[in-house]
Amino acid sequence: MKMLFICYPKCTTCQKARMWLDKSNISYEFRDIKLNNPTEKELMEWIKISGLPIKRFFNTSGILYRELELTKKLPSMSEEEQIKLLATDGMLVKRPLLISDNNVLVGFKEKEWNEL
Repeated sequence: MKMLFICYPKCTTCQKARMWLDKSNISYEFRDIKLNNPTEKELMEWIKISGLPIKRFFNTSGILYRELELTKKLPSMSEEEQIKLLATDGMLVKRPLLISDNNVLVGFKEKEWNEL
């Protein structure tokens, strides 16, 4: 099964995750999140598959997240509004993402990735 690996190539965590995938001989399709950010439809599907709250999909340590003051704004936004916002810019999305047919991993935690 080929997985979809979405990352920002300049991100050191993404680089570690990519090295882990390569070292583990895992076949994946690479996608640069800055050049090809997730669509609303993809995000809705991935959130559903992951079982995680939408907040986990936000890059809370990112510059754009802070500039937009999303810590204050997200609580008053509907889920639909949050997903629309995430789809506007890949830099708002937590990365890397590893997506298979029935699982979505957000961020790189080697233990979780080993379990998948």
